[in-house]
Amino acid sequence: MSEPMAILTDVTRCTGCEKCVDACKVEYELGDDRPWRGQGAIDDLSASRFTTIVNKPGNHHVRQQCRHCLEPACASACIVGALQKTPEGPVIYDAKKCMGCRYCLMACPFDIPRYDWDRAVPYVRKCTMCYDRLKEGGIPACVEACPEEATIFGTRAEMLALAKQRLSDNPDLYVQQVYGEHEVGGTSVLMIASIPLGFLAWKDNLGNQPLPDLTWASLKKVPGIALGVGGLMTGVYWIVGRRMKLAAESAEACNTIEPTDPADNQQQESESNHDQ
Repeated sequence: MSEPMAILTDVTRCTGCEKCVDACKVEYELGDDRPWRGQGAIDDLSASRFTTIVNKPGNHHVRQQCRHCLEPACASACIVGALQKTPEGPVIYDAKKCMGCRYCLMACPFDIPRYDWDRAVPYVRKCTMCYDRLKEGGIPACVEACPEEATIFGTRAEMLALAKQRLSDNPDLYVQQVYGEHEVGGTSVLMIASIPLGFLAWKDNLGNQPLPDLTWASLKKVPGIALGVGGLMTGVYWIVGRRMKLAAESAEACNTIEPTDPADNQQQESESNHDQ
């Protein structure tokens, strides 16, 4: 793939059948839905559901999944590089590098990554746009499964052009915005709809500034803070250790003093009286 790829979801064509959800579960071997800590409903995004359908009044069915930002805040917030943006488009995750800090959960403006609370060694879980399929020349499982072609796949340039053509051809049907074209620097999952989609993010208008510019402003302070706290803790550790060592030496010294024999005291008193 010489160009970055993208998914385009046309909300006006989605019937809410959830075949994309089922295909995703099979692809990632996610099993049955299970509730997670703080989850509002069983069909919310979770460690067992990487994509879902948000049903809105008026028979609107809105696909929710990782937006695979062009400059992902989750990857910027990850201090060990467990999340990375690939040249092909997907933002992928390496569990072997993950330290479980969950900074990515807090950084994502679309509230996508989830923590797998059910496992003894939990990991962050999210859609990877079927990256393994893409490397072999395939397409994401959700795209392949959609019977209405509400979700389609191609280069980002192609998907943008198609989205804008649909907006132009049907101005009364669509909100005149390609969601993901510019938001937070742009995304690799684009959406068009007949209703505003601001509810899928932290706020209605995220702005066009890439969020890594903001996360790095905070994260670049972490090394200095860590060194400062580490130095303080090392000093406290040395002081406490030194006091404990001195206390142990003092106790040992007391234990090594030989007790006085009463008979020796009587002999010393007798010799003293004799001298007098």
